[in-house]
Amino acid sequence: MINNIILGDCLDKMRSIEEGSIDLIYLDPPFFTERKHTLKNRERTKEFSFDDTWGSDKSYAQFLKERIELMKPLLKEEGSIFVHCDKSGEHIVRAILDNVFGSDNFQSEIIWSYKRWSNSKKGLLPSHQNIYFYSKSKFFKFNTIYTSYSETTNIDQILQRRTRDEHNKSVYDLDVDGNFKPADKKKGVPLSDVWDIPYLNPKAKERVGYPTQKPLLLLERIIKLVTNEGDIVLDPFCGSGTTCVAAILLGRKYIGIDKSHEAVKLSISRIEKPIKTESNLLKKGRSSYFNVDKTALGLLSGVEFNPVQRNKGIDAILIEQFENGPVLVKVQKDHESIEEAASLLAKAMKTKKSKKSFLIQTRLNSSLFNNVPDFDGMIILESPALQIKRTNKVLHSDNFSGELDR
Repeated sequence: MINNIILGDCLDKMRSIEEGSIDLIYLDPPFFTERKHTLKNRERTKEFSFDDTWGSDKSYAQFLKERIELMKPLLKEEGSIFVHCDKSGEHIVRAILDNVFGSDNFQSEIIWSYKRWSNSKKGLLPSHQNIYFYSKSKFFKFNTIYTSYSETTNIDQILQRRTRDEHNKSVYDLDVDGNFKPADKKKGVPLSDVWDIPYLNPKAKERVGYPTQKPLLLLERIIKLVTNEGDIVLDPFCGSGTTCVAAILLGRKYIGIDKSHEAVKLSISRIEKPIKTESNLLKKGRSSYFNVDKTALGLLSGVEFNPVQRNKGIDAILIEQFENGPVLVKVQKDHESIEEAASLLAKAMKTKKSKKSFLIQTRLNSSLFNNVPDFDGMIILESPALQIKRTNKVLHSDNFSGELDR
């Protein structure tokens, strides 16, 4: 059964797995959403679906409990289980895991946090899911993962050793001469239980069109945390096969189970040709995307707007619309002529179906002629600084002419 995707209900198929042979079980079961989930692949040639309707929390709990009870004996003593859920059924999942594995073996409630656009109903926009981490025993395997220090971390906290005083308060450690003791080698900050991992972009090559597909980056982190190379990972609800693909990429063995023919075929095809989308957000950090010109947007003080990131033609979109379309704002940059700035804004107006826009001119036109095209719906305004410069230039010219007259 090792390194295989098995068709069938995990309730039946797990009985054939040797007890005490699995290092990690990850499951992303139905979430108790009480609806049927469907999604087509990018080519729109296949539709994947599964039914998540139960009628009552009792039937959902019974379905899950029967299967999780079978999973515990499959784990090695140092093994762990990670169960994925959201607000729909997290209370049920937690109660079952406490009952089967014991509350003493609860290790963490991991919050997978992400940014997603949504038509928000009344209330807060949901932007996280929960992953419950339980071990089979207190001897569970765990590989510490380190992350970067916070931007606000004091450098002394990194360079200087700390100790506890007589009141058990954390203080800097001093030698007999009163000098600070240097800290031991530090790898960073141990991974917390809040994981900021981007949701799969709709255009990502990794995306295959399965309704509940999770990013490989998420599963790789889980696998790295509690397994070593050569260990065996089981996913009883493998869906699109993300867990199995992540196991292969990390040198682990896998067993995947799913009762959907289409899901099994999809998983096998992904295993034969794994595709992983790297996250520039994780590599560069979220702050690297904050490239709006704060000086430019300062010119819009007093106006309600949304700043726009990474767009040459738009710096902001006004909250107020015009004729049911967006009102775009662009501020001329130091490296742009007014003609270039206007052309970029006009192109953005066309693609965003905007009927009105504002271009804020910040530099005097170096051309002897006014070459700014007259784009329909575009209003060009001079920044306060440019108005002052132009006024000073006119005054200077007037004074110079007066001196010549005298």
